[in-house]
Amino acid sequence: MRRLRGAAPCVALVLLVASCGAKGDAGAQAPAQSSSDRPLVGVILPDKESSSRWESQDRSLLEGAFRVAGVDAVIENAEGDEKKFASIADAMLQRGVKVLMTTPLSTEGGATVERKAKQSGIPVINYDRITPGGTADYYVSFDNLNVGELQAEGLLSCLGGKSGAQIIEMQGSPSDNNATLFADGQRRKLGPKYDTGALKLVKSQPVDKWDPVAGRSLFEQILSGNSGRVDGVVAANDELAGAVIEVLKDRGLAGKVPVTGQDATLEGLRAVLRGDQCMTVYKPIRDEAEAAARLATAVARGDRSGADDLATGNTRDLVSRRDVKSVLLGADLITRDKVRGLVAQSVVKASDLCAGDIADDCEELGIFVG
Repeated sequence: MRRLRGAAPCVALVLLVASCGAKGDAGAQAPAQSSSDRPLVGVILPDKESSSRWESQDRSLLEGAFRVAGVDAVIENAEGDEKKFASIADAMLQRGVKVLMTTPLSTEGGATVERKAKQSGIPVINYDRITPGGTADYYVSFDNLNVGELQAEGLLSCLGGKSGAQIIEMQGSPSDNNATLFADGQRRKLGPKYDTGALKLVKSQPVDKWDPVAGRSLFEQILSGNSGRVDGVVAANDELAGAVIEVLKDRGLAGKVPVTGQDATLEGLRAVLRGDQCMTVYKPIRDEAEAAARLATAVARGDRSGADDLATGNTRDLVSRRDVKSVLLGADLITRDKVRGLVAQSVVKASDLCAGDIADDCEELGIFVG
């Protein structure tokens, strides 16, 4: 059974500032008018490349949640383009949305859009990642420091106490505050071991825009610069993990070097079953989408008291020095023996997961295509 985990009471933002609706591109048709009974909500997703989740999960889950809530929504994807993000926002504000829900691409771009919305009297909800120094009214996400801690715990478990293990960290985009929080969470667990020499940090490498192609090239350079030696890799999400694994395969190291991940994507879970990736972090996107839709619906209908009842947590924005009312959800560490539970929860279909070379692994773990 899918479970909704309790919201964490508070998460502090640590800064690294360089540091259902219509589908389609900006300009796609949405309801021309929206009655008070069916207010219009605008949603801007960030891209299609950093993670498959945005189109394969978030879009459809948000569409369904808004449909059930009786709210009209237009959902667009900025495709990693700041100018497109801004133009979509402008179009939504002109269209008269009652709430604007955004996953900002960068601090600067997100803050600019939020200022425009504020000037227009339109409330903003940050979805999944917050804008440090922004003016969003609410924030819906996961306890991202804890996500980083889970990645570190997974790596340590997979290393099995190997002393002096050499670690390469492939972190997310420096423009994404979540990436900073993931790294900070990892460092809570790994930092003391780096300090004592129990582990050796070869390099911690941010990857602009979470680009897996760039991530592969950067990892290959770091590995070559370390004479091909690596004992463990902290990869901040499953796409970066996949890029790392491609390099390890070329060197005959796949399955021998533990690699972390995040998002429990289909390919990430298949890599975990193969043994190429030692773990991933499952964040219940359905819970996040449903929580965001409930919150946006309350705000769109003018029920700020009801919205505040939903956003019981606070996230400290150290740039603007304010607390942002938040809904913060829990996450789970997924290793090979826990993948079956995700199938049971309908997070992933057995028919998709167990195709091709994964069939024997699925059978071994009691995952059957029925």
